[in-house]
Amino acid sequence: KIVAIESRGFFLGAPVSYLLGKGLVLARKKGKLPRPTMSVAYDLEYGQAEIEIHREDIKPGDRCLVIDDLIATGGTAFAVCSLIEQLGGSVEGSVFAIHLKDLPGAQKIARFNPFWVVSY
Repeated sequence: KIVAIESRGFFLGAPVSYLLGKGLVLARKKGKLPRPTMSVAYDLEYGQAEIEIHREDIKPGDRCLVIDDLIATGGTAFAVCSLIEQLGGSVEGSVFAIHLKDLPGAQKIARFNPFWVVSY
């Protein structure tokens, strides 16, 4: 499955999902998804946030690719990857359009096989 992170990740995840013929799962900020969810809290540079996924969207054994526009500190991406694992899925890789190389995001999610198009 393709797991796209709110909200710019949706623009990247949707066409990848379509082209590969794989399901699209949305990872959204707390309170925005209509059905029962599982959430995880994580630290931001300036506070805390929570992200959630519909419980039934990730099943045990699902292989997932996480997609977002940017990897900076890695907090959001790491939270989404850990949420996928809590739901029984596995993260096969993570893809980002932009990598901010002076920030620790790539190291934080190294075990989730990060890849990016451009590094600044």
